[in-house]
Amino acid sequence: MICPEDFIISDTVRRVFSRTQKLYLELDMDDPMMTVKSMKLSLKTDGSIKDMMAKEDYERLEKFMKDSIGLPMLLMNRMKPFTLMSLLYDRILPCKKKESYELSFLEMARKEKKEVLGLERIEDQFNVFDKIPDSSEIRMIMNMVDDLESQRRDFEEMVSLYKKKDLSSLALLISKSSGQSDYEDILIFNRNRNWIPVMEKAMSDHGNFFAVGAGHLPGENGVIRLLRKAGYTVRPVD
Repeated sequence: MICPEDFIISDTVRRVFSRTQKLYLELDMDDPMMTVKSMKLSLKTDGSIKDMMAKEDYERLEKFMKDSIGLPMLLMNRMKPFTLMSLLYDRILPCKKKESYELSFLEMARKEKKEVLGLERIEDQFNVFDKIPDSSEIRMIMNMVDDLESQRRDFEEMVSLYKKKDLSSLALLISKSSGQSDYEDILIFNRNRNWIPVMEKAMSDHGNFFAVGAGHLPGENGVIRLLRKAGYTVRPVD
């Protein structure tokens, strides 16, 4: 998600998009069962968030949810911590109305009658998050609750780097600010490696448009370098 004033899809990107035959997102956002699957996978099978937290931490989270999100924690207690964290990210953006690159590309694909596919299944994505200990995810949540202004400053810097196309600096900031540096293999690099065979198979027949989070692109284990190692020529399109 990004604020409208920072949301840009260039004419060049639109022309390239129109020349391709299929759209690949991280997930198949056109799957009619996506919402049902997501809701089912978002819930814990046992216990609750309240059970995992110290009383004083839970009380601060409860107050934050009521004051900032406008929802009682009672409705969120059965969520997996990472799912709750995705709701909190909404409060980091300084704008009320938000834009989404994924949803915009999805709408473009529908207008041009392109098939939409995913580089991974939603079950695979939730399995990634399930590998991170609940205690670590709770700590990330409380970092957001206790230091929201710092999170907002980091997000503003991320947007600035994103608009400058400074992928290396962006990747470093994402790792530092999210508190997920210990889990980069699980969250990013392993997924990158899993995507390459899917992309290779897709590219063997015709041109496709692949859209993934910017944090997946840079570095030795980033999608760009992995594609080059596989023998592909990769160049920027501005």
